[in-house]
Amino acid sequence: MTGLAAARLGPGEVDELTAALSAAKLPIADLGEPGRAFFRFHDGTGSVGFGGFEGEGAERLLRSFVVAPDRRGSGLGRAMLTLLEREACKLGVNRLHLLTDTAAGFFRANGYSNADRGSAPPAIAGSREFTSLCPASAAYLVKAL
Repeated sequence: MTGLAAARLGPGEVDELTAALSAAKLPIADLGEPGRAFFRFHDGTGSVGFGGFEGEGAERLLRSFVVAPDRRGSGLGRAMLTLLEREACKLGVNRLHLLTDTAAGFFRANGYSNADRGSAPPAIAGSREFTSLCPASAAYLVKAL
């Protein structure tokens, strides 16, 4: 998708992200905690979605991925995910982990594989996403970059 770009959000720039996640019924309780990097995706029309990472090192949690409702179904999510994965590679990430209640099919179609929660690295398994923010019924998916 041409014209799509990612801009990293600064510490005081999470209001729009919070609103988008709330509207999509995604977790917002820990957005301001350390160890998070969030990005706004935009094209010629303005903001089209958000996504980010949690953690440090080679294994990180992909989280807070949301496409604007009026832009869904156009391939924009795939393009956003590609940009987010490139950002992860720049940070030295080798594997991305995620939990989802609603978008497992989308992530599987983009190279993520089902994994057993018991196999999650300690830093991932100990995150608030794993321990309290996402239900135990959420799909756990992993992708090597």
